[in-house]
Amino acid sequence: MINKMKILLSPFAFIYRLITASRNFLFDKRIFKEQKIKRKIISIGNLTVGGSGKTPTVINVVNLLKSNNIRVGILSRGYGRKTKGYLLVSDGLGKIKPVEECGDEVFLLADECRVPSAVAERRVEGAKRLINDVSDIEVIVLDDAFQHRWIYRDLNILIFDQRFLLNNANFEHGLLPAGLMRESFQGIRRADLIIINRKFSDKAELPDKIQNAFSGKKVFNAHYEATGIYDLKTHQYFSMREFEGQKSLVVCGIARPYSFLNILEQNSIDIKNKILFNDHKDYNNKEIQLIRKKFYETNSFSVLTTQKDAVKLTHYSKELDDIDIYFLKIELKIEHQQKFDDEILNLFNKPNGKQ
Repeated sequence: MINKMKILLSPFAFIYRLITASRNFLFDKRIFKEQKIKRKIISIGNLTVGGSGKTPTVINVVNLLKSNNIRVGILSRGYGRKTKGYLLVSDGLGKIKPVEECGDEVFLLADECRVPSAVAERRVEGAKRLINDVSDIEVIVLDDAFQHRWIYRDLNILIFDQRFLLNNANFEHGLLPAGLMRESFQGIRRADLIIINRKFSDKAELPDKIQNAFSGKKVFNAHYEATGIYDLKTHQYFSMREFEGQKSLVVCGIARPYSFLNILEQNSIDIKNKILFNDHKDYNNKEIQLIRKKFYETNSFSVLTTQKDAVKLTHYSKELDDIDIYFLKIELKIEHQQKFDDEILNLFNKPNGKQ
């Protein structure tokens, strides 16, 4: 049934290909022109729809810059928010705007990184206004901006999910709406650095076609590391071992839950009871009541979710007061991290992390 649907959608994918190819051609020929901002710009993005690891990569890069005393800000589109236009999410010092106003990803980034953060659909305008609001910023990290070519970037980082690269079944390598790709693999030529994220899976040999597409590029391999499980309400830390054998109700609304479920299962956490929502799930009372109902029906020990979902479920702490809720925290670990760091720090003439 899925393959039949993909076939039906293939004419629209052809039209989408023409549009994206034409747009990129106009930028490549400088008919459409990128606009430079008076700050360094680092873009982090992908070629596919969701689930590659952009948010952990932004955290990795921002923390590197912070540790080298480089004043950094984050600019995101704010996908899933209920507001429009530019919004300063946090000045890096105090209160963060509510998640419904800014979106789950940038809320998580602002909370985790504690740096000035903003959202704007138009990145050029957003970057200018962020600089105006926080004048001492030296570099802006763009979250999910590989296709947003109107703004010039000093470094373009492109991320791939290894599992996606290995799996060409069901037209996955096709363009939207039949496949999962926002643009073709030809877009790789714009990347300065490429990260292949195997998440919690083993490292695998990529098909020749994919390796050829990466030829001549600086490619880094990466994986996720689970750093622990945290109480949603108290933020108390627990080791993965403490949840072994426990029957939890797993709840998540992310693009590709396979890796999340996989790491729980690898750590002997019972995941038979689960509720899987669509990516960027905007929780409301209906979903909260569903979680409550499922929790008690299955006699679960706790609710276990992702960090991205946790920022939204926090707003229902009162409704979920009688249920223990925990979230899994992960970090992106990049092989040859020092070489990766050098590529970024060289923008500021700070090789090897030295001042």
